[in-house]
Amino acid sequence: MIVGACEIDLWIPESRSLKQKRFAIKSLKERLKNRFNVSAAEVDNHDLWQRCRLGVVIASTDTRYAHQVLSKVVDYVRSDGRVELLDYTIEMR
Repeated sequence: MIVGACEIDLWIPESRSLKQKRFAIKSLKERLKNRFNVSAAEVDNHDLWQRCRLGVVIASTDTRYAHQVLSKVVDYVRSDGRVELLDYTIEMR
């Protein structure tokens, strides 16, 4: 079994409170789950209202497929107008 993991650093420019941040991130996580069948969670920067580190994982039997899905996740997040992608890393385990 291959586990693909992606950490995505985000800036949420429209967020003016932790409540707005949580709403934006919850929406993004749900869209990622529904569109790509991945699991996503906020893994760092919990108390910063304009920053978020999102962890996204996928389990697969094929390394290329897992990497392809995570690359599409990154492209999707990059194209979302509500957040700005600052940095990301993809690992296979």
